[in-house]
Amino acid sequence: MDEFSINNPEYLWLGLAALLALAELFVPGVFLIWVAAAAAVTGILSLFIDLTVAGQLTVFGLSTILAVLGGRRWYLTHNVESENPLLNNRSAQMVGRTVTVVESISATSGRVKVGDGEWPAKGPNMEKGTIAKVAAVEGGVLRLEAMDDNILLETKSIS
Repeated sequence: MDEFSINNPEYLWLGLAALLALAELFVPGVFLIWVAAAAAVTGILSLFIDLTVAGQLTVFGLSTILAVLGGRRWYLTHNVESENPLLNNRSAQMVGRTVTVVESISATSGRVKVGDGEWPAKGPNMEKGTIAKVAAVEGGVLRLEAMDDNILLETKSIS
C-alpha cells in the first residue's frame, strides 16, 4: 500500500477530495467543498505533472486559498432565495403576532404569553389579560402596541 501511495499520489488526492465532498454533506456550513475542490485540482494536476511532495502541498495550499476566496465571492454575489427567509430568525417571526399579557406591561418591563412560552415585553401600560400586538423585537424583548379593540380577558383566581 505504501508503494502504491508513493508512486500514485494523485489517487490519494482524489480520494481525499471525495472524502471531503462527502463530509460536506454531514457537516453544516459550506466550506469543505472548496477544500475538496482544491484536493481534486491537486490530484488532477498530479496525474499529468510529476510533482514532489512539497510541490503537491504547495499546489494544494494555493488552490485551497483560491477556491475558498472564489467560493466566498460567489456566495456574496449570488443571493440564495428561501421560501421562508425568517426561518432561523425567531424574534423576527414574532412581529405582527398577537400576544396575551401575563404580567402587567410598563415602558420598562412585563411578560407576555407567546404560544406555549413567555417572553419579556415592554410598551404602553397594559394590565394582565390584555391582548396586544408585537410591533418589534429589541434584544430579545418584545415591544408591544395596543390593539384597536383592547380586550381584557377575564381571569379566574383559584383560592
